[in-house]
Amino acid sequence: MTLDTAAAADAPPSEADASAAVRPLLSDDAGEPCSAEELDARYAPYARRDAYGVMGRGPLAPAKAVRLALAAAVLVPLRFVAGMLVLLLYYLVCRVCTLCADEDDGRPRLAGWRRKAVLRCGCTLSRAMLFVFGFYWIRETDRRIPNAEDVDQDQPEELGRPGAIVSNHVSYVDILYHMSASFPSFVAKSVSRLPLVGLISKCLGCIFVQRESKSSGSKGVSGAVTERVLEVCKDKNTPLMLLFPEGTTTNGDYLLPFKTGAFLASAPVQPVILRYPYRRFSPAWDSMDGARHVFLLLCQFVNYMEVVRLPVYYPSEQEKKDPKLYANNVRKLIAMEGNLILSNLGLADKRVYHASLSGSSLPGVQHQKDD
Repeated sequence: MTLDTAAAADAPPSEADASAAVRPLLSDDAGEPCSAEELDARYAPYARRDAYGVMGRGPLAPAKAVRLALAAAVLVPLRFVAGMLVLLLYYLVCRVCTLCADEDDGRPRLAGWRRKAVLRCGCTLSRAMLFVFGFYWIRETDRRIPNAEDVDQDQPEELGRPGAIVSNHVSYVDILYHMSASFPSFVAKSVSRLPLVGLISKCLGCIFVQRESKSSGSKGVSGAVTERVLEVCKDKNTPLMLLFPEGTTTNGDYLLPFKTGAFLASAPVQPVILRYPYRRFSPAWDSMDGARHVFLLLCQFVNYMEVVRLPVYYPSEQEKKDPKLYANNVRKLIAMEGNLILSNLGLADKRVYHASLSGSSLPGVQHQKDD
């Protein structure tokens, strides 16, 4: 495990001096605009290093361009149709299972055959969707923590069920994998009114938020997450929460600071590490717009994923009293086990990097604290 000292030096600016901090981030010491190499070094967690270059717009050799054109003509239509069929099929399952079902705060309360159908079909069809995206094989590994022989083997059962899965965040594909493996609920932007996806997200038990908003209903986002995590620990019928403490995606080589929302309940967590080895196109969603990323992902015949599932992390008494300590210790464990580089950058820096690459104005700096 290594520490990104350059990233630490470029910690996000405070809101008060955000405007003053913008110019140094976009220019060198001489006041000249930073080169692409300098930007990539400064914002290393978001730099793209695959064959398609920065923002997926790099030049391609003639042979690669022809291969991409063939894939766009053959693979993309087939995979798009197959993906829509999988999505529609699961929507129909959710529609049938929620007929006449009771609701709690807009979330259908599913039990018995309804819950089993939604759960089993959700896991199966999520794996089918991964297959459509070219993830034909997924390598999964269970890894023990150091000195595991010194841990009381009866302790996990006494301490109870984990309340959340905490994972590094590399791509939107992360959610599909976790749905196929354990079908958790998660925090999402407010998509409850979208066609097809809206009903599915409600069956997942998602907590809907707006990124720029500090509230989710009257409880606040952190309060809603804490309440759900505690509910998971008490009720085995409540799906696990899936939380990405980094708050945004990286290129998969780095680990950003963890927010404390997943750790406020002082409940055990299940750490999971995701990796996406690649040859030409990286499935990491770092510095590329969504439409181009989906297109290139569909054009690649085979995509690869590796998953490392760590043992459940049970917080100490000190960690229960200090969520920041708890979050930081879990982060260090994931970085060590996943051979990830620790970085102090965050979402505000990612926005600055994207604006620098596209030559646009700097969005979102005023929302840094909210993020």
